[in-house]
Amino acid sequence: MTLHPSELGANLRLGDGVVVGERVTFGANVIVFDDTVIGDGCFIQDGAVLGKAPSLGPTSTAKRGELAPLVLGAGCVISTGAVVYRGATLGAGCILGDYAGVRERCALGDGVVVGRGTVVENDTVIGDHTKIQTSAYITAYMTIEDHCFIAPCVHTTNDNFMGRTEKRHALIRGATIRRGARVGGGAVLCPGIEIGEEAFIAAGAVVTKDAPARKVLMGVPARVVRDVPEEELLENQ
Repeated sequence: MTLHPSELGANLRLGDGVVVGERVTFGANVIVFDDTVIGDGCFIQDGAVLGKAPSLGPTSTAKRGELAPLVLGAGCVISTGAVVYRGATLGAGCILGDYAGVRERCALGDGVVVGRGTVVENDTVIGDHTKIQTSAYITAYMTIEDHCFIAPCVHTTNDNFMGRTEKRHALIRGATIRRGARVGGGAVLCPGIEIGEEAFIAAGAVVTKDAPARKVLMGVPARVVRDVPEEELLENQ
């Protein structure tokens, strides 16, 4: 791997085979690794790193093997210090906040927002127009559907054994968050649960079981307290 200086940005370094679309703007000190594809009209801010290969420890549960190039759709904004790994794909108009991270084999739909300092771990799929706010942790092997809202400091988990026993390798799975669901600040989602369509998880809740669609849940452990108001449903916006 060789990084080459480029006149497209101050101290910009591009790997071999990088494809840069039209009207792409680079800040200072950006690094773009081999084969990365950057769509038209993207804005890559200072110190961002694109197409980085993962470094996996011997006990990592992440999948191994060759990764496809990173692909950024048209009009993406990758903010200062953000790191996006090889093997990820970002749809058109995605925004990654300062120091956010998106790991390998993640797929983000169009218009997804990932807030400052938020990490999206490997093999996670995020649907169109979902918003994930500051300092959330999105664990590996999750599915988040379209038009979801994840508030600041939400924590998701995917390992009931917390690193102990080989049995965990067959069971590791993050939460599934269905279309239009909302998760309040500081909530914790336990492994393998499903948050139903348009469900509302209150701030600080600890969700240990599946959350029914269109219900409000709160508490530790989270429990159903009422229906989501009709005027808050996506169909009424």
